[in-house]
Amino acid sequence: MRLLRGRKLIGVDALKNLHILLAYMTVLGFVIRGLWSLLDSPLRQRKWVKIAPHVIDTMLLAVGVALVIDLGISPFSGWLSAKLLGLIAYIGFGVLAMRAQSSRLKLIGFTAALVSVGYIFAVAFTRSPWPLPTT
Repeated sequence: MRLLRGRKLIGVDALKNLHILLAYMTVLGFVIRGLWSLLDSPLRQRKWVKIAPHVIDTMLLAVGVALVIDLGISPFSGWLSAKLLGLIAYIGFGVLAMRAQSSRLKLIGFTAALVSVGYIFAVAFTRSPWPLPTT
C-alpha cells in the first residue's frame, strides 16, 4: 500500500501475514457458524455472529487487493484466477450451508465449502492452479 512520496504504510510481508491471519479467521468463523447451522443453534441468530463475518471478509478482500496491487500481480494470472474461482465456489457453497432448509443440503454445502477453501489454501501455498501432485 503506497503513501505519498513512495513511503509504504505497511510492508508486503505484514500485508501477507495479515491476509493469512484473516483467511484463517474467516474459515474458523465459517466452521463455527456452519456447525451451529447444522445443529440449528440459536447462537447463529446473534447480531455479532451475523456482522463479524462480513467485517472479516471485507478486510480479507481489501488486504488481498492491496497485495495484488503492491506486488504488481495480474488478477488474471493462473494461480490468482484459480483462487478467485475457488472463492466464488466457497461463497456459493457457504450460502447453501447457511440457508438451505434441509440438514442434508446444509451438510453438502458445508462440506463442499470446506473443500473449496482447502483448494484456495493449496493454490495460495503452491501458487499453482493445479496444487495437487501429479503422478
